Amino acid sequence: MASRSLVQFLSRVSRTAVSRSGLRPLSSTSVCRATLQSKDVTEKATSPWTLMAAVCLQRLPVISSDLNPIEQQFKDLMSQMELEKSILSDHELRLLEDQERMSRKQSNDYDSDDEDIRMDQDIVLTQDLEDSWEQNFKRVCVDFAPQSQRDTVVVKRLTALFSCLADVDENLTSPERCLADSLLLLVEQQVGGRKMWLLPQTQWQEGETLRQTAERALSSLSGAGFKATFLGNAPCGVYKSKLPKAIRTESSVGTKVFFFKAVLSDSSRPAVPTSPFLWVTKSELQRYLKPAYMEKVDRFVLQV
Repeated sequence: MASRSLVQFLSRVSRTAVSRSGLRPLSSTSVCRATLQSKDVTEKATSPWTLMAAVCLQRLPVISSDLNPIEQQFKDLMSQMELEKSILSDHELRLLEDQERMSRKQSNDYDSDDEDIRMDQDIVLTQDLEDSWEQNFKRVCVDFAPQSQRDTVVVKRLTALFSCLADVDENLTSPERCLADSLLLLVEQQVGGRKMWLLPQTQWQEGETLRQTAERALSSLSGAGFKATFLGNAPCGVYKSKLPKAIRTESSVGTKVFFFKAVLSDSSRPAVPTSPFLWVTKSELQRYLKPAYMEKVDRFVLQV
């Protein structure tokens, strides 16, 4: 009996000491949870994929594009409906009255006494007015016609302007080409042992977000000075590329590229970067991008 009471006293003292110290005995559940967390951290640190971030820098259209056939048909239809439902002007009403009067005169039962016009007053038809207006317009145009020398200067200036615009459209390094279309920035980067045209990308570094990696990829273009507005913190697409089986290992499987969209916010022309780059439309992308890479980019690039 004495030994049992001594054991109970010692157990109470030990529980009291633990509760006062604020410590809690470790259980098997907490130990397993800590082991799993450390395992997840180890797996994240030793991921077999190389993470990269790329930026899809887009220059939006500057001028409105030409209407496609469906849009042109709809525009013509709306113009026709507006014309049919519009109120006639005084000249158009007078033209209808003249047509009605001429039709009455040509009828067999025409009686001049029914006309509400004095016989001694001359009738000026709307067609006569239109003819006189047309003659006055031609005379004014002849009087104020520009000289032939001035016409030659105007033609030369217009020809130079159009040729300059054509040269800009052919210059793939200018962000001012194809003002009616949306342009995308491509750069030539070293991938493995060869150079490829890609969206600006760089490798992710520990301690930064993927968006920060994409921003660094754009700012790392030496001499470019592009000012862009990113459209979100989440990637809009991902491209996964595996290494060849001959060089693939458990610790190095391939590369994952996360794409972020951005819009060129500075309208002024940036400085010429030292690295090769191109401004291309969506229809021109397939000339420079690999088919698998192009398939992923085509999903989030919209023709604005």
